[in-house]
Amino acid sequence: MPPSRSRKRTSAPPATTARARRCRRPAAVPLDDVAGAVAPPFSSPLWASLSDDLVCEIAWRVLSGDILDYVRFRAVCTRWRSGTVCPRGRGVADPRFHPRRWMMLPEGHGLYPGHSRLRGYVRFFNLDTGTFVRVKLPLFNSHCALDSVDGLLLLQRDEDTGIRLVHPFTGDIAELPPLATLLAQLKNDPSVPHGSDPYWWWSLIRYCVCATVSCSAGAITVMLVFHHLRRVAFATSEDRQWAMPSWEIPVNIAPLSLQGKLYLVQFPCANGSLVFQMEVGSPPLPPKMIATCPADKLYGGYHLVECNSQILLAGYTDSSMSHILIYKLEDLILERFVPVTSIGDRALFLEDRSLSVSSKALPTIIAETVVYTCPLNRCFAQYRLTTGAWSQPFDGYSDGFNPGPYSLIQHVISCCIRNVWNKGLVYSEKETKKPGWLCWKVKRKLRIWA
Repeated sequence: MPPSRSRKRTSAPPATTARARRCRRPAAVPLDDVAGAVAPPFSSPLWASLSDDLVCEIAWRVLSGDILDYVRFRAVCTRWRSGTVCPRGRGVADPRFHPRRWMMLPEGHGLYPGHSRLRGYVRFFNLDTGTFVRVKLPLFNSHCALDSVDGLLLLQRDEDTGIRLVHPFTGDIAELPPLATLLAQLKNDPSVPHGSDPYWWWSLIRYCVCATVSCSAGAITVMLVFHHLRRVAFATSEDRQWAMPSWEIPVNIAPLSLQGKLYLVQFPCANGSLVFQMEVGSPPLPPKMIATCPADKLYGGYHLVECNSQILLAGYTDSSMSHILIYKLEDLILERFVPVTSIGDRALFLEDRSLSVSSKALPTIIAETVVYTCPLNRCFAQYRLTTGAWSQPFDGYSDGFNPGPYSLIQHVISCCIRNVWNKGLVYSEKETKKPGWLCWKVKRKLRIWA
């Protein structure tokens, strides 16, 4: 017998050892590509035999909930994948694929998107389901985030201030003109206050930007709202520069961008809350007043927030600002002043960007509450709609948060503050006093862009 066959075969491992190996917990796999990394839990001939029309109908209904559920649906089997529309290549141009309820998570501790310690990864979380995903976005090595609109990221390229609208899950990109094309228009506009420092000019258009996106017949139009200037600028993916109409918008502090429309409340509102609406166009039309809430019905009603497919207007019952009052915008348009008594499992976060979050998915969030600055101590606290009482402040600082550790509710509040959300901070008075906290890849570029 050959020597190779005469060797004694190795005995099989004990059953207990094999079982232990089978039960070993699998290693975590980073979600490099959300659109292609979701594996089907099973594959069955019965599911694969559904008619194409039925599969397509189910797919569109799944997509109406969340795009990642749609991705998982397409991953069940080859037939379902081939019979449904692939989101790649359509993520920006087709509003059905916009990840509306997803928000980029501020990491805090100075870890802004593109930081070397993050290795190109950015985390996102769903405001309805509480799902967290980690996506690799190499663009952040040379870009910074300006805003998030319908889940899309509005990025500015460091090299030439070019604006790009990015779908974080499909990787689709819409190219827009450089933001620097607005500088010449501003410097020649007599209505704009002038300054000699380049940082002054960029502070007018670079910070507190609210974006609105419209996608129609394959054309992508973006409108930017500048709080400090009371002006808007617009451009399409085919333009080479931004255009700024001559008319002004009312002074406002918390505009709401929703599916191609912009809503804002005039500030101050001594004569009541005047709600205006603008639609994205090329060019856009001046804002149109659509509703009024008298001052005796609502005091200080500046904040609009989308909640359960409804737009809500939040303010106070009177000048004491001790109790929060909420109305539906659709009721105000019909001049029906019926306060909202329940928001279900939701919690509202009010700031320059207002959000509604599900308490079922995020356990640290309390249902039927409004998170806002308490009028007694000017600290962020939770107001319970059911009892009309304010909670204790989240920390002892009058204008921010203790630098750490952070709770999830503090991360959500940071998402509501644009100038904090995109800089790797979780809002903290101590952090904002650190030297150079606003540098964040910006000041070093000013002399190049000026």
